[in-house]
Amino acid sequence: MVPAASLGAQLYALISLFDPFCGPVGILNLLSENSLLSCGDTGWGDEVAGGFFVTITLAVCALPVGLTIGLFIALAQQTEVRSLRIAANIYTTIFRGLPELLTIFMIYFGLQIAVRMAAMSLGFEQGFEINSFVAGAVSLSLVFSAYASEVLSSAFKAIPSGQYEAGRALGLRPGRIMRKIILPQLIRIALPGLGNLWMNLLKDTALISVIGLGDTLRWAGVAAKVTKEAFFFYGIACLLFLLLAVASSVVFSKIETRVRRSGVSR
Repeated sequence: MVPAASLGAQLYALISLFDPFCGPVGILNLLSENSLLSCGDTGWGDEVAGGFFVTITLAVCALPVGLTIGLFIALAQQTEVRSLRIAANIYTTIFRGLPELLTIFMIYFGLQIAVRMAAMSLGFEQGFEINSFVAGAVSLSLVFSAYASEVLSSAFKAIPSGQYEAGRALGLRPGRIMRKIILPQLIRIALPGLGNLWMNLLKDTALISVIGLGDTLRWAGVAAKVTKEAFFFYGIACLLFLLLAVASSVVFSKIETRVRRSGVSR
């Protein structure tokens, strides 16, 4: 059996091979060795590029979790069970009402306490530490889910009740009605709003730097402090976030076009 450390090293080597910044064909390799953004020990290209990939990974991990939770919260808001509606409304009020930065602090330190207490109750003398990436992903997922639930809830209300009645008239079970009739329409209606939330999620990843995660903003700040070139490195961070925003806009535009065409074809 191959050791986990060896697999991690191989995975890192594979990622480095296709690194568009500092890989074998990376664009930063075109810079001179004395450049502030050169790769290797002479510049900060490796660190900034690594932080950029952490930012993308964090957002990509938070998106499906937050979207799934948001869908269940939206379903709870539509149910006739009063206790579920109240619980869903409390959830959205909390995570929409708290500043994102405060949520990050509460999740980061709260998870540390919860995991430590759980470990001690199971007989472990030393508790486990939650790293900043996990805490950041959980925090962003919860905030995203609260806003996504409102978008999805509005989309549910925009679907005519006759759609549900038609499904029941055909003898379809509730789960099949949701999967075959409601969800395709729900995606079409909610997609623009979810696209805006994705943009907000990308920007919110910068807040995770306050708990020590080496993302784009944190490495830009470290490089700015060491080199005294704050405007340059924060400008690079701006360009990287704008690059993500433009790429996301193009992707969501194509998804919306494809979803719209599939709706027309139906």
